[in-house]
Amino acid sequence: MVKKTMNAAILDKPFSIDVNEIKIPVPKKNEALVRVRCIGICGSDVHYYEYGKIGRYVVKQPLILGHELAGDVVEVGADVKDVVPGDRVAVEPGVICGTCDFCKSGRYNLCPDVEFMATPPIDGAWAEYVTVRSDFLHKLPDSLSYEEGALLEPLSVGFHALNRANVKPFDRILVTGLGPIGLLTIKAAQAYGVNEIYASDVVPYRLQKAKELGVTATINPLEDSVEEFLTKATDHKGVDVVVETSGNSKVISSTIELVKRGGRVVLVGLPTTEKTEMNISHFIDSEIDLYGVFRYANTYPSAIQALKGSSHNIEDVITHKYSLCEIKEAVELARTDKGSSIKIMIYPSGVEE
Repeated sequence: MVKKTMNAAILDKPFSIDVNEIKIPVPKKNEALVRVRCIGICGSDVHYYEYGKIGRYVVKQPLILGHELAGDVVEVGADVKDVVPGDRVAVEPGVICGTCDFCKSGRYNLCPDVEFMATPPIDGAWAEYVTVRSDFLHKLPDSLSYEEGALLEPLSVGFHALNRANVKPFDRILVTGLGPIGLLTIKAAQAYGVNEIYASDVVPYRLQKAKELGVTATINPLEDSVEEFLTKATDHKGVDVVVETSGNSKVISSTIELVKRGGRVVLVGLPTTEKTEMNISHFIDSEIDLYGVFRYANTYPSAIQALKGSSHNIEDVITHKYSLCEIKEAVELARTDKGSSIKIMIYPSGVEE
């Protein structure tokens, strides 16, 4: 490459983010240099922008955010054999050690030494280029767009949630919270062959998006009792699985009341409080299975295969597109306008491409 510098959006403190010119990173022997074609704004990016921290992860030095991306391989390190320049790829943003018990057992998302993009102090990819260990690059078939490649990251959360609950096509599912993760969990469930999917949220626009995705029915908890609605809609059979993505403590508490006896509950959304009350007597008496979800593992290949040549247009969740130079405006929209924005996509080289 002749070009030596690139643009990158750098957060130095809450509400302060600017596009600066920095050096293009040089790939190590086992890495590839990827030109970022598009990259999404995640709720965690917005949280770092607004508060400068998430739990124990604190922005102590300037940080590049962003971890939902796809692009082109432009250069590879000396030891790289699995990709070549010109390959279109989706980037799995959590690089693991590969040697700990979690990695060896296949649950590598729990690796204590994972280096996850845009999690302090690891830089993300709101930039023109990024280096990635090549075994965390997944080739995109020609039938998938860069946008779909970038959306594989949040879609993977949905796939992992369904895997945790061992979801089958004949299950009835309720998804609570219809942000990007909730809506893409619906898409994942449809890819699993699930036909009866209920969705709840308090934002009318998001309820409408769920309807457009083809859910069985939507519920606004501010207007109707979710429990009563499901009882009637399922002819008293109830839902087999509840996937909670909102992170609202009250909703989390209610999940075991919303799922049928012997059902499964998957908690995806992180609450703002450390402790959440739950009716443990009901939980035990109903023999409910409760699962936590932390990111994902082993989902990218299956997600790509599920989308390849299918009619599951996950791009429907994209509501806005911005160039990298408009990053401040884009993040502010994501932060302040939950009523009309869902997934915002950033294009480092301009929206037109």
